[in-house]
Amino acid sequence: MQVPAPFGYERATSVEEALALLEEHGPEARLLAGGHSLLPMMKLRLAAPEYVIDIDPLADALGYIQPGPAEVRIGAMTRHNALLESAYLLENLSIFTDAERVIADPVVRNRGTIGGALCQADPSEDLSAVCAAVKAKLVIRGMQAERVVDMHEFHRGPYETAVGPAEMLVEIRVPVSANSGSAYLKVDRRVGDWAVVAAGAALTLGEDGRITQAGLALAAVGGDITVSKAERALIGEPPTQKTFERAARLAQSACEPVSDQRGSADYKRHVVGVLTERVLARATERAQPKKEE
Repeated sequence: MQVPAPFGYERATSVEEALALLEEHGPEARLLAGGHSLLPMMKLRLAAPEYVIDIDPLADALGYIQPGPAEVRIGAMTRHNALLESAYLLENLSIFTDAERVIADPVVRNRGTIGGALCQADPSEDLSAVCAAVKAKLVIRGMQAERVVDMHEFHRGPYETAVGPAEMLVEIRVPVSANSGSAYLKVDRRVGDWAVVAAGAALTLGEDGRITQAGLALAAVGGDITVSKAERALIGEPPTQKTFERAARLAQSACEPVSDQRGSADYKRHVVGVLTERVLARATERAQPKKEE
């Protein structure tokens, strides 16, 4: 039987109370959102916080999807299922819908949150790659101030983020623009499993049809989440198969997969190339101007 190490429990009813409790209990305290990342690690004693601060009561205050003219704001307590069912995201940021369709199962999607997933920073976690591809900004709040960071600053490596001991992630801000499209694809061993390899892409096309903005991110293959060289290589180029093949080669050379029971490193690197080409092609299709009925 898997049993967590002993821990104290507090329940916060506001962001301010959660931050005060974090400050009171120090760096050994952890926030509990949906619980589907932290609790399994506690049961295996891979994580052993001295205090757990339950922020489930903040689901109403921090569970929202608010579209704006230049960006959409997503509360950190927004459940996976809300992201999956959002008509706005399906229409404007399909990468979220793609990813949520392949995240775990209905039980996890009904309780897990985007903020909890991002703060867990698991190397195989889907939404970190999604947010990196769409150039999301993360809003981190402390008792005295609030700061906004991009995914490069936020995600510092496996299970490590820019969120400090007495801080919490409160919002995700994703830019939106015309003639943009995004997509996410994942290879896993069974439905709802962690990714063997996953890739996400977001593209914006200019008036001449060339790529003006590009985001490309990988999951489960080590190294940095985003593939900066491939992103730069896409800018100014036509969205053709040749362009995508070059980006795929750059993605393959940048990733650092390891051989394990899910597959060899060579196999995973091959899958990176295939998925990169496919997500770029799908993102391009979605970036095409909508035809009027």
